[in-house]
Amino acid sequence: MNTSLGLAALLERFFTQRLMQQRQASPHTVSSYRDTFRQFLKFTVERLHKAPSQLNFQEIDAPLIMAFLDHLEMHRGVSIRSRNLRLTALHSFFRFAAFEAPAHSAQIQRVLAIPSKRFTRTLVQFLTRPEVDALLAAPDQRTWSGRRDHAFILLAVQTGLRLSEMSGLQRQDMILGTGAHVRVIGKGRKERCTPLARSTLVVLKAWLREPQRGDGNILFPSARGERLSVHGVQ
Repeated sequence: MNTSLGLAALLERFFTQRLMQQRQASPHTVSSYRDTFRQFLKFTVERLHKAPSQLNFQEIDAPLIMAFLDHLEMHRGVSIRSRNLRLTALHSFFRFAAFEAPAHSAQIQRVLAIPSKRFTRTLVQFLTRPEVDALLAAPDQRTWSGRRDHAFILLAVQTGLRLSEMSGLQRQDMILGTGAHVRVIGKGRKERCTPLARSTLVVLKAWLREPQRGDGNILFPSARGERLSVHGVQ
């Protein structure tokens, strides 16, 4: 009896049905899971010498996933925290597969049994005032990108927003009248409003008067008017 199950169709249903329709996962979660599977498929192609479209689900077993996680740590320099996040995405996919492919329950159980690694949680280090001043002075404010970077850093320092929240900000998220604040939908779809200091407000008002790029909705766009990627921010 042929029990082969194509990986591509199952992975597509995981993203479209499970994440987007059933769980209504945030764009940040979908993006994180997408990056995990992009890295995993690239590793699998190199290991099995098969194109992603030709992979069968039964080939994605616990030893392969363990090899992928070890590869991330030893050859990609990924932290244990990031390694655990990749494993979380893979576990989520296999919990979905448990209902879609019950004939592979033993294989799925072995993958779900892969534990997260323990790691030491270090204290968050804070920048000193001179360090913050040095960061704010670094961008060349004679250029469009320099003024963007200055406003980006200032807002990040004042609000403490996550990188994904900063890059995802849109112009309508800025309330600049009485009780000026920035509105964000953060991790877990939690909405919160952070007040803006007067000095930050002055810089943001000047930035909003800059020529718009792209569709004009993103607060801190790339040179092409698109949302800044993680690498773009770095």
